[in-house]
This record gives sequence, structure tokens and C-alpha cells, in this order.
Amino acid sequence: MTDKKHVGIWIRVSTDFQVKDESPEHHERRARAYVEAKQGWEAVEIYRLEAVSGKAIIGHPEAKRMLADIKSKRITGLIFSKLARLARNTKELLEFAEIFRANNADLISLSESIDTSTPAGRLFYTMIAAMAEWERAEIAERVAASVPIRAKMGKPLGGQASFGYRWDDKELVIDEKEAPIRRLLHELFLQHQRRKHVAKLLNNLGHRTRNGAKFANTTVYRLLRDPTAKGKRIANYTRSRGEGKGWDIKPENEWVIIPCPEVVSPEVWDKCNQILDEQEKNRKPRGKKAAFLLSGYVTCHCGGKMYVYHSSNIYTCRQCKNRISAADIDEIYYGELAGVLKNHSIDDYQSNREQELQEKQTLLKTAQAQATKLSKRMHDLVSLHLDGGLTKERFKEEHKPMEEQLQQLERTIPELEAEIDFWKIERLSSETILEGAHNLYQQWPTFTFEQKRGIVELITETIIIEPKDITIRFCYLPSSSQIAEKGTAGMPLRLL
Repeated sequence: MTDKKHVGIWIRVSTDFQVKDESPEHHERRARAYVEAKQGWEAVEIYRLEAVSGKAIIGHPEAKRMLADIKSKRITGLIFSKLARLARNTKELLEFAEIFRANNADLISLSESIDTSTPAGRLFYTMIAAMAEWERAEIAERVAASVPIRAKMGKPLGGQASFGYRWDDKELVIDEKEAPIRRLLHELFLQHQRRKHVAKLLNNLGHRTRNGAKFANTTVYRLLRDPTAKGKRIANYTRSRGEGKGWDIKPENEWVIIPCPEVVSPEVWDKCNQILDEQEKNRKPRGKKAAFLLSGYVTCHCGGKMYVYHSSNIYTCRQCKNRISAADIDEIYYGELAGVLKNHSIDDYQSNREQELQEKQTLLKTAQAQATKLSKRMHDLVSLHLDGGLTKERFKEEHKPMEEQLQQLERTIPELEAEIDFWKIERLSSETILEGAHNLYQQWPTFTFEQKRGIVELITETIIIEPKDITIRFCYLPSSSQIAEKGTAGMPLRLL
């Protein structure tokens, strides 16, 4: 049995006084009812921000507590009534979404029918990422445009000066404490020609990097390759990939070379780099890792996972030695996908779902109308009693049953809303899969490996390899009865 998915409920109201359908209690009941509708979900935490504006809430103690719970995996999802209840500030909404995506956590907005635990809901992350990327690109473009100009003027572009140097009134000058260590580094490398050994010798002599850390072979390599030491500071030669993904080297015609004081002679620097070039030339390149379309989904009938070992291109079970060719299972998967799609009618499914949804919406409207009518009658009753038209006993007799009925409706309404939220999100998710899936068979051969793999991850539950058959189970199909009847159909397997 799989572990339950722990989620939190986010409740934010902007003023102390709220109308009934916007009360914190209403939001909580609606969210809890949605959690109950999702099998395997459990609400373990509530985050309350009452009378708090949505303009800037990421620094609020409750927001910090929620983000800490996301990062620690205490919760893996957050439910709220609408996006505006999470944050009205677009920048903060983007920040929240990126934090959740980075921690594999889900955002569930009931009013907007967004549930990122579903395939359709994951489109939200895609859109959010696109918006964030656009915002970063706009900023990066403005910054990038100023970099070459500042570089040609010899101005610092940010960051620390190279080891052995320091900035003095925006001029790069030799640091008298660090420069001797950098000279020694080059001399030791010319003598021993081993970066790791040079790092060890420097550390044994008691030398440390600028931040007090020991020298590593990667530090030695970087300092040896940096031409600043021979009097040529290169600026505007790298471009960030963003989000800590590293750097790319720009074309040489974009580099800006600025003269600076020498720490070692150009001859010493060139000799060290010739040695490095020769070492890298003789180093054998690493082979590429094999990638298989259905990796992680192929399971043996004994219950063990099947893996492709070494370069065999064959899925093998270590326990019972069951085997199947990766090419064969890919072909069978393609054929089974086509068969499953033909056996499912989108129009029938959409019609059934729409009817179910309309029934729920009718019930909700009826309940809301009854609640409104009762509230008015109770208000009129209070006025009549205050004006002396009703005795105290008569007032209680009339008012109490209406109060009980209204309380029942106030419990029922958020539950109905949650059921509608659940149906909308499930319908949207299934429709997204089905509408795209009917084009898969024709387009499949034209997809890249990455596109095919993404589809496999989206719609595949498991693939079981049996002695004479295989069983392919697809997820996110229209109905559980059809899945049970057709999603488990086996196909003949050619044994190896």
C-alpha cells in the first residue's frame, strides 16, 4: 500500500469581516472535502493568514512555515480556494510556483481548477515557468547589453578579483599576500605536472584559498587556465545558463581583453597550459549512458523491476532471469497504445462527465438558494421579534429549526463545491490526455526520444512481463471499469 500524500490547506482572508461564503471556515470545509475526494490524500496542516493583504505575504510567518514544510517534505501539496488567495503579487506567485516545482510539490487552486498533481494541472507549471523565464530574460537582456560596454571601459563586472589580485578604486592590482602563492602554484605544476599533487603541496605548506578553504585540484586547474596571471584579463567571455546551471563560453569575437599586471611571465603560463592541453588530449572520452524509452516501467511477473544491464539492450529480471528485448517491448507498447485509444470514446466520456458535473452544479445552486432564502427569513424573524410581533417562545420555536437547517446547508455547500472542483479538475485532466492521445499513433514516429519519454511518463502506470504475455496498464483513462476490462489486455510475447 502506497504512503498517503500529505497536503496543507492555505486560508487567507484580507479583512476581519467576511461574508459567509468567504469565511475562513467555508474555505477550510471546501478544501477538506476536496482532500476526502482524492484517494490517498490527507490534510495534515492548516496555514491561516486572517486579515492579511495579498500584496506581499512571502515574508509572513505562516508563509515561511509553509515553505519550510514544503522543503522538509512534511507536506507535498497546498490547497487553496483561488490563486488570489495564495498571493495577489505576480512576482510572489511566480516565486511560490518555482519553489513548489523545485521540491516536487503540488499547487491546488479549486476555483481555477488547477491541480498540478494531474497532467492538465502540470500545464500550469509550464506556463508559470514560461512567465518566469520571460521575466528573467528581460532582465538578463538589459544587463547583458551593458556588460560589453563596461568591459571595454575596464570597469569591474561584478564578482571577486582573481586569486592574486584585488580591486583598488575599480582598478585590478596585484595582491601582495596572494600573488606569491599563485606564482608558487605555477612553479609547482611545472615541476610535478599533477594538479592534485600541487593542491596537496600547497595545503601542506599551510596555504589556503581566499575563503580559507583547502586547495583542490579543480581550483588549481582554474587558476592555471586563467590568463589574468600573465597580464591578460578576459571580460565578457561567459554567459550564464540561469538557475545555477553553469556557464557557456561566448564566441571569441565577443571577448574583451584588458591588460593587467603580471603575476607570472607569459612563458611560464604558456608552458603550464601546454601541459594541460596535452593531458586532456590523451584522456579517453567517457562513453554516453544508454537511454531506454520504457525504463522504470518494465516489471517482471515475479514483482521485481527489470533493467537493461551494460550494452545488452535487453530488459532482464535478476531474480528469475526473465528477459525481453528493449526494441520488442517498444514496438509492442506502440501497438498497444493504438489499440487502447481506439477502444475509448472521447465524446461519450465527455458527455457522461458533463452530465455528472451539471447534476452537482444544480444541487449546489439549490443549496445556495435555500441558504439565501433561510438567511432572509431568519433576518425577518429577528426584526419581527424585536418589534414585538413575536413572543420569545414563538421566536425560538420558529428560529431554531431554520438555524439548524442553515448550519446543515453551510456544511453541505463547501462539500458540493469541493465535489465540483474535483470533477472539473479530473475532467480537465482526462480530456487533456485523451485529446492529445488520439494524435499519438500518427505522430509517434516523428517524436524525439525526449517527447516520447515524456508521454510514457504521463500515461503509463506499469508494464508487466509474463511468461507468454505482457500487460500494459495506462493511467488517466476515462473510467475504472474500462481500465479493468481493456487496460490490462495482454499481448503475445516472443520469448528470447
